[in-house]
Amino acid sequence: MRSPEVVVIDYGMGNLLSVQRGLEHVGAQVFVSSSPERIRTAERVVLPGVGAFPDAMKELARRELVSVIPEIAARGTPLLGICLGMQVLFETGAEFGETAGLAVLPGSVVEIPAQGADGQPHKIPHVGWNALRPSGGSCWKGGLLTDVAAGEAVYFVHSFMAQPRNEQHRIADCYYGGIPLAAVVGAENVVACQFHPEKSGDVGLRILRQFLSL
Repeated sequence: MRSPEVVVIDYGMGNLLSVQRGLEHVGAQVFVSSSPERIRTAERVVLPGVGAFPDAMKELARRELVSVIPEIAARGTPLLGICLGMQVLFETGAEFGETAGLAVLPGSVVEIPAQGADGQPHKIPHVGWNALRPSGGSCWKGGLLTDVAAGEAVYFVHSFMAQPRNEQHRIADCYYGGIPLAAVVGAENVVACQFHPEKSGDVGLRILRQFLSL
């Protein structure tokens, strides 16, 4: 049986090698590319990302990918955003002022509150392992988290959080200082993780494997 093909977008902002190795570990044939033509013809696409929202959008624009990613999403190509790659799928980001995103998903990306639910300050960025919890929006099972149990932990590193305008797009949260942070979002063929599945051990590999079956 042929291995599932995945194109990982290289726009100078991603942890590409770890993502590539994680996908290969679960059976994918991985191609790393910044070519609009190659991305348009991909069976599945992963948009990783580490860094700042405005820089990510600048680099995507420089490679003429700002229209390509919404195009493949609208066409039905399975698309997985990871960390910053999840954030830029939204309409706007507030890091260093407001920046337009890819607008694949309705909503915005804002700074994680500097205080927890109890009003006490907590550390920003949110770094480390945290448990995934159902958000009350989209169904947990049948999608990216089919093989993950509520309460299993994954690895986060981020200072900003997504705020989907449609709560049904919110699949899983994690709690930081008692505040729910969107951890997994999705709509139809588009799914995204705020955490790093490629750094999340067996749980992360199960998530990547499930993406190959979507």
